[in-house]
Amino acid sequence: MNEVFFSVILPKLTLFMDVLVHGHSGSRWLALALLVFAIVNAMLKLKSDKYEKSDEMLNLFTMVMLHIQVTLGIVLAFVTGKISYAEGWMKNPQYRFFGLEHILLMVFAAVLVTIGRKKAEKALDPAKKHKTILIWYIIVLIIIFAGIPWPFRTALGGSWF
Repeated sequence: MNEVFFSVILPKLTLFMDVLVHGHSGSRWLALALLVFAIVNAMLKLKSDKYEKSDEMLNLFTMVMLHIQVTLGIVLAFVTGKISYAEGWMKNPQYRFFGLEHILLMVFAAVLVTIGRKKAEKALDPAKKHKTILIWYIIVLIIIFAGIPWPFRTALGGSWF
């Protein structure tokens, strides 16, 4: 049984983990790009009397991408070695960041992007829809920036991809 595990199963798990980690880390750029694009779009159309299907789809895709990111992150939380809730885990910067700060900030951001999008969709005035998206999505962007393990945060072992 040990032979099968080490020769067949373990390499596949390692590949799966690599795909998951790089997928989560790399797709953050798509999530951030969509979020920034949605913010710029809302900013440019603040005085507009139109809220078109393309605006609605951009805001929806942004929200969906953030939800995908959170889902991948939650899966990673259960299978990665970056999180340990052993005694004294809060004293370790990496365990504290990934086990508490990163998870809470990203789930909070996904909740806020959902609330903001829903409030915008319920507004009747197109300019109000754009303003709502602008405000909520900027708040989400700030929260996400605070929760990303950037490469310059060396204690966290972050990378660009």
